Amino acid sequence: MALRSAGLFIRKELTSTTSRQLSTTTPLNNTFLKNSPNAYLNKQILERYKSLETPKNRVQATYLWIDGTGENVRLKDRVLDFVPKAVSDLPKWQYDGSSTYQAAGENSDTTLVPRAIYKDPFKPGKNDILVVCDTYSADGKPTESNKRASLMEDMNKVEKEHEPWFGIEQEYTLLDIDGRPFGWPENGFPAPQGPYYCAVGANRVYARDLVEAHAVACLYAGVDFAGTNAEVMPAQWEYQVGPSLGMKASDDLWVSRYILQRIAEEYGVVVTFDPKPVEGQWNGAGAHTNFSTKAMRADGGMKAIEAAIQKLSKHQERHIRAYDPKEGKDNERRLIGRLETSSITEFSWGVANRACSVRIPRGVADAQKGYLEDRRPSSNCDPYAVCGALVRTCLVE
Repeated sequence: MALRSAGLFIRKELTSTTSRQLSTTTPLNNTFLKNSPNAYLNKQILERYKSLETPKNRVQATYLWIDGTGENVRLKDRVLDFVPKAVSDLPKWQYDGSSTYQAAGENSDTTLVPRAIYKDPFKPGKNDILVVCDTYSADGKPTESNKRASLMEDMNKVEKEHEPWFGIEQEYTLLDIDGRPFGWPENGFPAPQGPYYCAVGANRVYARDLVEAHAVACLYAGVDFAGTNAEVMPAQWEYQVGPSLGMKASDDLWVSRYILQRIAEEYGVVVTFDPKPVEGQWNGAGAHTNFSTKAMRADGGMKAIEAAIQKLSKHQERHIRAYDPKEGKDNERRLIGRLETSSITEFSWGVANRACSVRIPRGVADAQKGYLEDRRPSSNCDPYAVCGALVRTCLVE
């Protein structure tokens, strides 16, 4: 499943006269990153300790989970006295759910259940790991933000028969510590959109070294990392995970988000997954989700693709609620029917049309088989909720 074609139809949006007059060559002043403590720490000091040899039977395990916001990753580390061979070897763990918006203070112990293991690109031990967990309340039920549990339940019903694949295109924006897009002039705006997408050059691309470090770290960790590119708005980037069968693309996306934020933390830069980080004539950020089944990928699969689109067209409200953590409120700022987005209130689809809810790539239309791209999910979506909605609408029901 190809994820995104190289060409992009860039809609020419008018900007104010003031914006046109400002140039991306505006020099950075000496206040850049001045309020970012991490940017001033000497990272070489840590290397002294990473070179120390750790006991061979000790493993540092970083447990990752999603907090009550449905969009933020939390973590804590524990040291194991054995090398786990499978995720089932790992112990459950507890944390204070009252500090993560997931429990009341008088009954705050919340349980972490390990679900997937990745290699840790930050710890020095060759057996150190990242552990994807989902979360359970004191009564044993999934927490409200645990969308993974329901997706796993649905996958168990359909995976063997339909072999659903997912590929997710994660867009994000880099910010200075004060919330200003990274590399933007302190007062005003850069030149209008047009020269930044898939660009090269110091006046068009910012923080490529961070982006490339992220790609290498994800590949090391075991993420099905598919690629990366500079996006339409300056300081905005995209990477892709998948295509992967079943749960893996969603697990991969959460792990890759964590890795991205950890690397950016070391640079002193902020990552935002906000779907509309800058108001006005600037593109928002999405998590376009590519979806296919065995029938869609087979010869003549266009019929199955169109059948799935027909089902999706009947459940616009359900999918909008599932496609951002605020049940559509975040996407209201992004899905405005302009700037390469569809309307939040109307379902649409088309071939090679990036202004539709669901796009059929040109190569899929030509081959009459392949996949569909749902362009509605926001950049801060929970991929478990997005994939769950697609599976329920297209396969379970």
